[in-house]
Amino acid sequence: MTSVDPSVVIQSPLGVFSMLAFIAGFFFWLEKQTNARLFHYLPPLLFIYATPVILGNLQFGWGGESRVMIPNSSVVYSGLSQYALPAFIVLMLIKVNIPAVVRVMGRGVLVMLMGTAGVVVGAVVSYLIVHQWLSDDAWKGYGALAGSWIGGTSNLLATSQMLGTSEEQIGLAVIADNVIYVVWLPILLMSRNFADQFNRWARVHPERLSMMDSAAQMHVEADKAPEMRDYLFIAAIVFGVTWLAQTIAPAITSGIANNVEFLKPVFSESTVRVLVVTTIALILSTTPISKLPNTTAIGTALVYLFVAAMGARASISGLAEAPAFVLGAFIWIAIHGAFCLAGAWLFRVDVHSVAIASAANIGAAASAPIVAAHHRPSLVPVSILMALLGYALGNYLAPLAAHLARIAAGQ
Repeated sequence: MTSVDPSVVIQSPLGVFSMLAFIAGFFFWLEKQTNARLFHYLPPLLFIYATPVILGNLQFGWGGESRVMIPNSSVVYSGLSQYALPAFIVLMLIKVNIPAVVRVMGRGVLVMLMGTAGVVVGAVVSYLIVHQWLSDDAWKGYGALAGSWIGGTSNLLATSQMLGTSEEQIGLAVIADNVIYVVWLPILLMSRNFADQFNRWARVHPERLSMMDSAAQMHVEADKAPEMRDYLFIAAIVFGVTWLAQTIAPAITSGIANNVEFLKPVFSESTVRVLVVTTIALILSTTPISKLPNTTAIGTALVYLFVAAMGARASISGLAEAPAFVLGAFIWIAIHGAFCLAGAWLFRVDVHSVAIASAANIGAAASAPIVAAHHRPSLVPVSILMALLGYALGNYLAPLAAHLARIAAGQ
């Protein structure tokens, strides 16, 4: 029998779940209804995370007592970690189409990979500079932010699960992510104004842009209207992959611990489980399963529901490190930008492709289409595919970046 906590207004798991779902849906509804410029700079993600933080920490008078609206601990949160997280990884990754990205963007993919390398290197360098002002487990928060900057919010959440990142460190990562977004997105958009000068500096071939436009017109990513049986197949695949990963992860973890002992601190059971799910989903993306409709929309809904749950578990007291964390993030993004510029010069890639490549890392699927529409509307569809390529890389490289930062700092 579940005990009742008199200091919490909404205690029922069904009530908590419905509140989280309402919060996630409300801010997207508000964005669409108002079309407010505020959401161009502060995306719904920030409000979806911050609102449960407030509801779970801010006490107010209710029935003559001081209470919080939702609990910091609930079976809903653990249930989402166990089932929703692997589900949205599968749903997002089975749509990855690497051949299509390469056909359209060509060497622009190499620039994105350079930007990804910049995220990994930047994590180590910036953490070395600011870790003295952060708590000992801040490298896990850096891993979460690396996940977001390589692939997106789903990678932030998956990496947090792999590293055992605290809710407070996740909160710092979300704050830094959004502060940098406000600064970095306008830079990517304004870079279009310097296209001619940039392309001359990068020694871009005159026909590159027309070739990309032609390739983009040949690639049409159509998603058919879903039917009832499609949802049944999706459920079978998602839960089947989750079950398989949960079944084999303990054996793989034990094998690593017994045979490669120095890797034992890196490959926990949760890490292995997420990596197995990621790998199976990428394999499935090369099969007809990738044609199942509506998977990205369902996966994205689960991502934001999970974000709301992480906010509900967080404590406001852990956000005191935000100034140092954000300072490190500014150093970090500068390193990412330098790597993107180096990639542009090395591979002779135009400013439009470079901006989209960076947005595919730093802003993922939410920002890459915005940048593509501003720079080159014909590249909007492939910008989404490029962001999905980041999703594919994030669960592998973000934990690596975190552990490299930890090792470099001697922790």
